[in-house]
Amino acid sequence: MRKTAACLLLALAACAAKAQTEVRFWHAMGGALGEALESLVERFNASQKAVRVVAEHRGDYERTLAAAIEAQRAGAGPELVQVYEVGTAQLIAAKGVWRPLWQTAAEAGEKIDARQFLPAVAGYFSDAEGRLLALPFNISTPVLFYNRAAFRRAGLDPERPPRTWYEMPRAMGELLEAGLKCAYTTTWPAWVHVENLSTWHRQDFATRDNGLAGLDAKLVFNTHLVVRHVSMLASWARSGYFTYSGRRLEGERRFANGECAMLTASSASYATLEREAQFELGVAPLPYYDDVRGAPHHSLIGGGGLWILAGRPAEQTRGAARFLAFLARPEVQAEWHQRTGFVPVTRAAYERARAQGFYDAAPAHEVAIRQLSLNAPTRESRGIRLGEFAAIRAIVEEALEAALQGDKPPKLALDEAAARGNALLRRFEAAQRAVTPPATRAPDRANRK
Repeated sequence: MRKTAACLLLALAACAAKAQTEVRFWHAMGGALGEALESLVERFNASQKAVRVVAEHRGDYERTLAAAIEAQRAGAGPELVQVYEVGTAQLIAAKGVWRPLWQTAAEAGEKIDARQFLPAVAGYFSDAEGRLLALPFNISTPVLFYNRAAFRRAGLDPERPPRTWYEMPRAMGELLEAGLKCAYTTTWPAWVHVENLSTWHRQDFATRDNGLAGLDAKLVFNTHLVVRHVSMLASWARSGYFTYSGRRLEGERRFANGECAMLTASSASYATLEREAQFELGVAPLPYYDDVRGAPHHSLIGGGGLWILAGRPAEQTRGAARFLAFLARPEVQAEWHQRTGFVPVTRAAYERARAQGFYDAAPAHEVAIRQLSLNAPTRESRGIRLGEFAAIRAIVEEALEAALQGDKPPKLALDEAAARGNALLRRFEAAQRAVTPPATRAPDRANRK
């Protein structure tokens, strides 16, 4: 009888396991961020028995997106994939690969409404009707980090970091006089000093609402403002005020070890800097030009969203929507925000963190949220959604390096970058129109520039 009972229990357990829907989730988060994400997955799995999410780290953003598209076309893709903002247009252009979140959530009976989210966040992940295409998840924006101890040593007030780009030279000069080898550096130079500079000053990076309104967008970032800014950066580089560190996170490491006194970087760098820097960390809004009308507007988001892929069985698709609804809960978003440094993407999560006294204890975490919420999004500030965006960003970075090193005048470097980028956009547009029958194409809205 004992053997019979044991067999029955094993059979019941096998049936229960078989009945549980498995949802595969590919993401690009490693290290501490990956651990934080895995803890949310485990928490969801423990909260119910119907769905089990299996998360898998697939490498960096580029590899994760490429692997998901390739696997999906081969009929073996995951149900969920994390896609960074630079790859959004590429995923959208991949016909039949993804499903809109608003539609999938409605079919699954889950309530995920774009109105729950901060406008500057929701706008980028929504269609022309304001419906969410994906779940905004790991979202950040660039801010100014500074070494408060170094400021004191240089006779600068740590409570009054540079507010505008015009105030930067005095601070940099005092820091160098105090013995610092590097007064100011940056991470992600194209994102901070061209893409965000444009949005922060309510100017276009590209036509057609920065690409959100149509494939026929044209790059127009080579404006007087951007040329002037890059020219100033180049003059700072020649004088030793600005130190170029590289295209990605190299500047973060130089700041964390105390070599550089100021850093423009993603707000999501806060958790790493707080853990690694052996000095009192300051955080301030991104500097702006106070002689530009409409500035500061609001900065641009970076980071990624979670997309549901198409062609999966209905129960797995419903399970994916259920997991995303869990991630959008105020208590989950507030926890994710406080643990990682990413901004809370919903209003309710922001208010929950505030009610918990989080910003009283850690006011630096509120800088990015206030910066994103400074003004309502406009056509220039919903985000940049362009085909071949990763390649375009690399072209802009080449132009910045040429200008900073004195190899080319800033205007020539930026003009050439825009021309090269526009050639990529035209090839991308032609390729997409070639695979989309005219009768099924969505009508392009009129250019409102």
